[in-house]
Amino acid sequence: MFAYLSLEEWIVLGLSLRVAAAATIIALPLAFGAAWALARKRFPGKAFLKGLIHLPLVLPPVVVGYLLLLAFGRRGLIGGPLYEAFGISIAFTTTAAAIAAGVMAFPLMVRACRLSIEALDARLEEAALTLGASRTRVFWSVSAPLCLPGLLTAATLGFARALGEFGATIVFAANIPGETRTLPLAIYSALQQPGGESAAARLVGLSVLAALGALAASELLERRTRRRLRGDAA
Repeated sequence: MFAYLSLEEWIVLGLSLRVAAAATIIALPLAFGAAWALARKRFPGKAFLKGLIHLPLVLPPVVVGYLLLLAFGRRGLIGGPLYEAFGISIAFTTTAAAIAAGVMAFPLMVRACRLSIEALDARLEEAALTLGASRTRVFWSVSAPLCLPGLLTAATLGFARALGEFGATIVFAANIPGETRTLPLAIYSALQQPGGESAAARLVGLSVLAALGALAASELLERRTRRRLRGDAA
């Protein structure tokens, strides 16, 4: 398959992988922090925060893209001051594509992290505290390692979701070749052109291979992590 790819299709593949990786790397620590707060903390507005985090799951992606455009556009609440003060324009750029992908993947990542945190045996943390360890040390030496398989699952889900993001991206980042045209947008563009079915089929194949590759890598890392944790426990 790769031997038949055009230069434009290679560019689309590389851009898609970069956008999905950036979205995952940026969103993962935020998702873990949000999941920890939802699983372990009590505070006013917790139900509202939970609903806000999961909003991209129930809203049409086009609506999410429009809201991002309102927030980060040159006249937006965040994008306006950035553009006026620093000349930074976010909408219709590769950064916008990564933000859209990260926002759409965020709820899935939070859910995976939260399930991992809630599955922790609190007695292990309490035992470490009784032995004189600080809460910070308990988190990094006990809680975080035990959550690592869940983090890998969250990263995989986030990467796969980011790789397939379409609706929010086309509104917030547009469909600019070499800049924001990721695999889903390239497939859409190919299908709009006469005789573009073969190119669309190749891009679909690339999407499937990339998603399967991410799942395989996650499974391998998760198995190694679990074996390491069992070895440390023994």
